[in-house]
Amino acid sequence: QVHLVESGGGLVQAGASLRLSCIASGRTFSSSFMYWFRQAPGREREFVSRISRSGGSIYYADSVKGRFTISGDNAKNTVYLQMNSLKPEDTAVYYCAADAVITASPTYWGQGTQVTVSS
Repeated sequence: QVHLVESGGGLVQAGASLRLSCIASGRTFSSSFMYWFRQAPGREREFVSRISRSGGSIYYADSVKGRFTISGDNAKNTVYLQMNSLKPEDTAVYYCAADAVITASPTYWGQGTQVTVSS
């Protein structure tokens, strides 16, 4: 079992930045890939970004490319999502997820952290 806890969400104005953190515990060797997803009200959960534990494989959704940066600190079992130039359409609950493989449906999920961007 992998336990994930997100933090760093909040209410900001458009154009501002936030950094989300996700701390993993438990069987972290089962989390070769770490993900960020988000879900806006009334919408399906969508992929945002993923990173391999080595950091050598990183991928972003087109909607956040160039604005968001994912990174990881293996010593702290933590993955980050630096979000710059935030837009109102980035408003969502952001979820950290983990799996041993690249998948559209990771096995392990955090509880989510709310990000609200006002115009």
